[in-house]
Amino acid sequence: MVGTRSHAFARALIARGHQVRMLCGGYTGAHTGLSGPFTQGRREGVVDGIEVVELAAPAGNAQSLPARAAKFLRFAWGASGRALASDADLIVATSTPLTVALPALVAKLARGKPYLFEVRDLWPELPVAMGVVRNPAVIGALSALEWAAYRGARAVIALSDGMAAGVARRGIASERIAVIPNGCDLDLFSPGATPAATPWKQAGEVAVLYAGAHGRANGLDHVLDVAARLRGSPLRLVLVGEGSEKPRLQARAAAEGLANVTFLDPVPRKTMPALMAACQIGLQSLDDVRAFQEGTSPNKLMDYLSAGLPVAITYQGWSARMVVGAGAGIAPARDPASFAAALVALAEDAALRTRMGAAARHLAEARFDRARLAEKFCAVVEAAAAGERRVAPLAPLLAA
Repeated sequence: MVGTRSHAFARALIARGHQVRMLCGGYTGAHTGLSGPFTQGRREGVVDGIEVVELAAPAGNAQSLPARAAKFLRFAWGASGRALASDADLIVATSTPLTVALPALVAKLARGKPYLFEVRDLWPELPVAMGVVRNPAVIGALSALEWAAYRGARAVIALSDGMAAGVARRGIASERIAVIPNGCDLDLFSPGATPAATPWKQAGEVAVLYAGAHGRANGLDHVLDVAARLRGSPLRLVLVGEGSEKPRLQARAAAEGLANVTFLDPVPRKTMPALMAACQIGLQSLDDVRAFQEGTSPNKLMDYLSAGLPVAITYQGWSARMVVGAGAGIAPARDPASFAAALVALAEDAALRTRMGAAARHLAEARFDRARLAEKFCAVVEAAAAGERRVAPLAPLLAA
């Protein structure tokens, strides 16, 4: 939990004199800070001043969609009981998954508890656009839940302008929508970190780091297509993380003889700065789905910026416009040959990488400092708790 958006924002609320109780489930590769056995499906404790209740409903990227859905529903069921018994002045429900809205809605309908809803991904828009969810009944149910979650909330926080527009399309007044993107942990990630050991890297190679999930949404087949065109170049693609697609991607890389691709297991967040310091370019990859272009706010992009890495983005949209406009990276055409050529050009120009890395860190400090974003979050929470529904001025659109 330490180092996450929710942890940082909870700590900011506590610093302003509020009491915070965090209800969460387990996640593969992450830790809540609690230890010991679960009793009646949960365990509780205090972590960094936050009252944490962890339900025994662990999920992870390596699980199938049905398995994750079952965990999401299990969490929603357990969390609904806690929400009904809560003495909180305001409930904050942060998605994904969309089912986290259920406990908030239950508490509002049964006890009149107000809640704030945070949208980290547009559901069901994104899974439908990807073709992951196709059953009309499921789509209808998710769409109804989305509408109810937005309508019932005192205010909605979106992580990008595109997400805010998606919320507004469901009939929510723009003044009720605040935009607070994922932020940069400037203390944990910095350009001066000590590099990790790189036994997988040969002398003279330029390492391009992808750190994140290996699922359908991440578009890593395109990355392997690019790797096939980088044979003989000084570039090495380093893919770190886990996900349901990873075994297949590893098998494909082996079958095609992509010796310039290295797969690494997930690493703890506290050791990620050293790995980033050992690489020269950060790779932000998503599938070629139009809904991703404006409707996402990638965590790892913020880490690359904080670490002062020039960023190569595989898709268009607000992230690409921002990074290219700031001189902090590249967003070449989607076709593998063009993308590979752009990476080679960047790999061969160390001075350009240095300038882009400095611009990336400046962008992190100027626009995405998590500490400042946490203050905006606190202001929106306090306004919602006080019954104020006009929150947009507290955290306006990124492009405003």
